[in-house]
Amino acid sequence: MNFKFIVNTPMGLERVVSDEIKALGLDTTLENGRVYFEGDERTIVETNLKLRTVDRIRIVLGDFTVKTFDELFEAVKALPLSDILGPNAEFPVTGRSHKSTLYSVPDVQRITKKAIVEHLKEAFSMKGKLPEDGPRYKIDINILKDRAVLTVDTSGDALHKRGYRLAQGDAPIKETLAASMLKLANYTGDNTLYDPFTGSGTIALEAAMIARNIAPGSNRTFDSESWDIIPEELWTEVRTQCEHEADFDKDVKIYATDIEPDMINIAIKNAEEVGLEADIEFGTLDVHDLDTLDKNAQLVTNPPYGERIGEAKAVESMYAKVGELMKENPSLNVYLMTSNKEFEEIIGKKATKRRKLFNGYIETTFYQYWGVKE
Repeated sequence: MNFKFIVNTPMGLERVVSDEIKALGLDTTLENGRVYFEGDERTIVETNLKLRTVDRIRIVLGDFTVKTFDELFEAVKALPLSDILGPNAEFPVTGRSHKSTLYSVPDVQRITKKAIVEHLKEAFSMKGKLPEDGPRYKIDINILKDRAVLTVDTSGDALHKRGYRLAQGDAPIKETLAASMLKLANYTGDNTLYDPFTGSGTIALEAAMIARNIAPGSNRTFDSESWDIIPEELWTEVRTQCEHEADFDKDVKIYATDIEPDMINIAIKNAEEVGLEADIEFGTLDVHDLDTLDKNAQLVTNPPYGERIGEAKAVESMYAKVGELMKENPSLNVYLMTSNKEFEEIIGKKATKRRKLFNGYIETTFYQYWGVKE
């Protein structure tokens, strides 16, 4: 079967996501906050197992204009839904509506659900209430300016949930955003990596998985694993392929430090869960005590932003230390995300490149400083 897929992306990361999808041999089309591509059943398996920078892989079931609830019902009912959903499918429906004639989201969800029920009853010659005791197919109806896009989620739990995070701190960075930062830094594992504000270790762990070419989804399950349209052997085949593609012989150097011993203990436990504790040197260390660094090293980090009362001076001192590290280590490449608008002034150096990113709902700038290669 041929499917059209949609991936929702944080603003500013469309190209990063698109490049990662293209690396799987797929063509992409970009919109603001969205990337589209096409593929088959194998594509469902490969994208869920291998993509690092996206949260969900959705199949587009329908894309149509709608202004009345009758139009919505008929449009949804006419879609080839039974090609994917089986007679006992569980299909919760979520919905959103923005700047559209059909503004009542509960009614949009109700009508969509009703239309799917009627379609499945006719397709499978069923009467009465559908059992919904089988595999889960999470349906979403999103209406924007009267354009409705109906999708089904192949992933289940969001893909940032890799399965290794046993615990976390107060403000953890999502695994998908950490992977995006590393992609923007062109990190491959060939250079030494430092994260002096490691927290629960997310950037270091994502870096180790990139360096080793470990599939980010290899430690978890997906809703589409139980779908009738995908043979179980295909999941086994692609998982085995991912295991063979992993590189456990590469010399990888990753240093992950934090001033909080409790956070380092959490980071170590997370690393042990995914079997990468030997690839990362964890340590309790104040950033001010970080000094001599390896040549051509990459510092990729998400430091405190200083938004809490009384934190500003301490955070500015941390940022100034990063500036000192660049002066003392001219080949150092720095990739740092913060919401602090004064970062360049604090360290006294303009960034080589800047990019606006969102860490959750916080608008940040991703500052990129390229060192002099030695």
